[in-house]
Amino acid sequence: MPALSKLRYFYEQYPELHLIAAGSLLEFALEELPSFGVGRIRSFFMFPFSFDEFLRALGDDMLVDAYRKATPQKPLLEPIHQKLIHRLKTFLIVGGMPEAVAKYAETQDLLHSQNVLNDIVISLKSDFAKYRKRVPALRINEVFESVVRQAEGKFVYERAAVQTSNAQVKQALDLLVMAGLVYPITHSAANGIPLGAEINPKFQRFILLDTGLFQRILGLDAARIVISNDFKTINRGALAEIFVGLELIKGSSCYQPVSLYCWQREKRQGNAQIDYLIQQGEQIVPVEVKAGTQGAMQSLRVFMAEKNINKGIRTSLENFAQYENIDVFPMYGNLKSIKGALLERIVSRLPVETFLIMNLPGHKAG
Repeated sequence: MPALSKLRYFYEQYPELHLIAAGSLLEFALEELPSFGVGRIRSFFMFPFSFDEFLRALGDDMLVDAYRKATPQKPLLEPIHQKLIHRLKTFLIVGGMPEAVAKYAETQDLLHSQNVLNDIVISLKSDFAKYRKRVPALRINEVFESVVRQAEGKFVYERAAVQTSNAQVKQALDLLVMAGLVYPITHSAANGIPLGAEINPKFQRFILLDTGLFQRILGLDAARIVISNDFKTINRGALAEIFVGLELIKGSSCYQPVSLYCWQREKRQGNAQIDYLIQQGEQIVPVEVKAGTQGAMQSLRVFMAEKNINKGIRTSLENFAQYENIDVFPMYGNLKSIKGALLERIVSRLPVETFLIMNLPGHKAG
């Protein structure tokens, strides 16, 4: 903390120097600072590799260029689409943690990357001891494990930890979110923008920071992920939803925290759920995630009719396609199609000032 307190003086007395502070659980240290250096420090949020970056790490730049040029009106050639699906399945297993990606790029062996992920999981859980002055480490681990088990659907506090109050579960969740280990997806009424104006904090889903870590903690069969064309047979579709949510986060600005929103309707005539809501300009765009290549879009159409929205997105293992006012994008293409091109995050192009990097062990800037 004394070092963090001195950052502001570099801006004032040595402004031509780019000074970067990075570290595990940096957010917790910031909480205890008497002064943050307002106007002198810029936060720079970091994430594991995106699928786009994973492909480039493997030397598959041509695949990236191919899917970035595709549209619902101009789908990819089927052999290219199938190659990208295969790479996507590999990415779901390896995940985006840089060391795991580097090991796979070097060996092309999933077993080696899985061993790296096992080590990271152990390290992350060992780090829970650093939070114990707020919540017991054992309680945090219980809640962390419950986030993994409840990845699909509303998070139920009563199922998170045995004989633990909801208040303590919430406190543990808040710590995990602050540490960047899990991300909340909050229900929004979605009657207008901003989406955060009509949220229901009592209805939240939580996703883990990385698909590779998710499948290792659950002990999913990597071979089944590679050969299956329907993730529902693997883990009820949670893997697909986590991937899409994480790609939306990685494709957003690195200069501020990202909020994810969903929508749920529970009525006698039938339930309806939209996995993700995004804001593009003045418009709300609903995004439905399908774990396979087929499935009805009933919830998507219900939401669009109820909210008078004329454009929806479905993302799945299908090729690019279009069904009336619903555009279909393959999951590997959602960075381009849903959030647009990635923002350039190159420190050398930014104004000279002090940067504070929020990161976890093994993270990198997207």
